[in-house]
Amino acid sequence: MGYSAEGDPELRRTWVSGPIVVGAGPSGVAVAACLADAGVSATVLEKSDSVASLWQHRTYDCLKLHLPKKFCELPLMGFPNEFPKYPSKEQFVAYMEAYAAFFAIHPRFGTEVLNAEFDSAVGGWRVRTRGEELVSRWLVVATGENVEPVMPETSTAVFDGRVIHTRDYKSGADFEGQKVLVVGCGNSGMEISLDLCRHNATPYMVVRNTVHVLPREMFGLSTFGVAMFLQRWLPLRVVDRFLLAVARQTLGDTDRLGLPRPKTGPIELKNVTGKTPVLDVGALAEIKSGNIKVMQGVKEITRTGAKFVDGREEQFDSIILATGYKSNVSSWLKGGGCLFTKEGMAKAPFPDGWKGENGLYCVGFTKRGLLGTSSDALSIARDISLQWKEIRRSHNLYRNSPL
Repeated sequence: MGYSAEGDPELRRTWVSGPIVVGAGPSGVAVAACLADAGVSATVLEKSDSVASLWQHRTYDCLKLHLPKKFCELPLMGFPNEFPKYPSKEQFVAYMEAYAAFFAIHPRFGTEVLNAEFDSAVGGWRVRTRGEELVSRWLVVATGENVEPVMPETSTAVFDGRVIHTRDYKSGADFEGQKVLVVGCGNSGMEISLDLCRHNATPYMVVRNTVHVLPREMFGLSTFGVAMFLQRWLPLRVVDRFLLAVARQTLGDTDRLGLPRPKTGPIELKNVTGKTPVLDVGALAEIKSGNIKVMQGVKEITRTGAKFVDGREEQFDSIILATGYKSNVSSWLKGGGCLFTKEGMAKAPFPDGWKGENGLYCVGFTKRGLLGTSSDALSIARDISLQWKEIRRSHNLYRNSPL
């Protein structure tokens, strides 16, 4: 129904009976599905033109899930049985579209949230888009951890060649025969460097910090699955020592390749900082053979290439920034300090970071991937559905009152 309030007279205002979910990526679609399963209809707002837009438009062609599909399923509906153990980008997008269709989730595409703020006078969240303001008792932030690209401190403006962030990288075929500087050695930096090799390019990968590289599988099983199983029975640091021992046995000493390991173990580091270990899918073999050159830190980008901290200077045809992403929540959400840090991440560690004050929730900010997203989505839907049922019960009692 219409809602009137002070402010812009041109702004159409609408009261929404169910929760507003901002974002139609895996997090937003998952929480909307869980709410629908509990009998609660959500209004999903999405800036882009599709579900899982980051996967559809901002990922490289060779991308596959880093973990087996059983660890990446959203609540209430698994991957098709015929999908491989590690689904491709296209298969994951197909799964997301089928998931949204199955739960009748129809996001309002092309709807960017400009501002969201709690109004105690009306007891709800004012969510402003272009030309409209929606008001609801509940606001679920599902824009995720990976929205805005992180740019390196070293400026690339002087470089005469092509400079792109990984969000715009599609295939090594676009760089065939080129000498390419890849800034960053996380999973994206490693996989893009490997893809460049396969298309006859010469990648120079910059290792800016320490990094844990683990085999994707050990003993024929997912390394992640092995780690999860062992954590049920052993202390975390014992599990980390085991993983590192197997990694050294299968991959060798990565320090000698210019990939120094952190002092903190891989699982402990992930839990504390959210920094994900690299799961090797073939890049390490190319580093050992010299096809991927490992470089230690960029001192300066020049017109034709780069100067490195070790004194070397190289010329390049292109630069690819595998420098990651960051949240943009702080740019549009006002009054979310109970739930979010100033960097736009959940304040409380998993599994307690999903609920704030005044009907504010977040999903997909756990630094635990899709497993964390699923856990948050189920918790949020359970919490909101209980309130929803209580409100409806109160309304029915009021309507049936003899007064």
